[in-house]
Amino acid sequence: MLSIENLTVRFATQDGEVAAVSDVSLKVAKGECLGIVGESGSGKSQTFMAALGLLATNGQASGRVDFSGTDLIGASEDVLNTIRGNKISMIFQDPMTSLTPHMKVGRQLAEVLRQHRGLSGEDARTQAIAMLKRVHIPEPERRLEMYPHELSGGLRQRVMIAMALMCGPELIIADEPTTALDVTVQAQILDLLRDVKESMRTGIVLITHDLGVIAGLADRVAVMYAGRLVETGTVREIFADPQHPYTRGLLACTPRLDDPTYGALPTIPGQPPNLQRLAAGCSFAPRCPFVLDACLLERPPLRPFAPGRAKACIRDDLERAS
Repeated sequence: MLSIENLTVRFATQDGEVAAVSDVSLKVAKGECLGIVGESGSGKSQTFMAALGLLATNGQASGRVDFSGTDLIGASEDVLNTIRGNKISMIFQDPMTSLTPHMKVGRQLAEVLRQHRGLSGEDARTQAIAMLKRVHIPEPERRLEMYPHELSGGLRQRVMIAMALMCGPELIIADEPTTALDVTVQAQILDLLRDVKESMRTGIVLITHDLGVIAGLADRVAVMYAGRLVETGTVREIFADPQHPYTRGLLACTPRLDDPTYGALPTIPGQPPNLQRLAAGCSFAPRCPFVLDACLLERPPLRPFAPGRAKACIRDDLERAS
């Protein structure tokens, strides 16, 4: 359904060019959830902002983003506007800043239908009420007359999901959809996304730094570091047998309730690299406990090492090295 090939994103700044995304290739199938995980600044969000033509004015993207036969890179605004919100919807991280604060919820939902379906008035209101019920918002008729600030964080996020689903999109891009929500509401939002995925066969791209969220919803996982993919595989393979040192580090930093011997959380030493001055070798080498001299000389490509799996690491002996 969505195929990203060799996507590269650069930003021109006063301090020089920033390589936010470098040579990323991904695929998302219908009814599949692809989890994108990595630290802040790893290029997760910018990959899909570029795919939808939503980069800042100082950003430039190259490569190919094919959605159902249409290349979105370099596509006109008219083409993008027929796809965004209609065939591809995005759920942003903070619903309080994504929703228009001076417009009632009902008007914002109706605007989606007016723009993409030509509906207005009572027809739009009826569909908006039905969608609020679909995402389990109580008293939907009353919520339509409320402003975003009058809703809780969980209800605002449900409104964002309802807005994303109004036109029955083929793909939803969810950018940190559970950030700043308490764990109970997080679980409800994940259950809602899972229901959408299974009942509507909607593809989902789940962008997050939370591996617990990935484990609960994703089918496949792509791990990003310094703007590049460093490991891909199914969620079961990634969690049971991580093959890149960065993936191992992320998993080690995740608290576990099923291990009574778990002590203080370890950390990944050092800092993420400066994307304006990337070294010639592996970007993770300065922080890697398994680093070799060769890692400092040449950046390892993302290479297949098992059916459906790939990693950007020259080592095949992590078990022995650890």
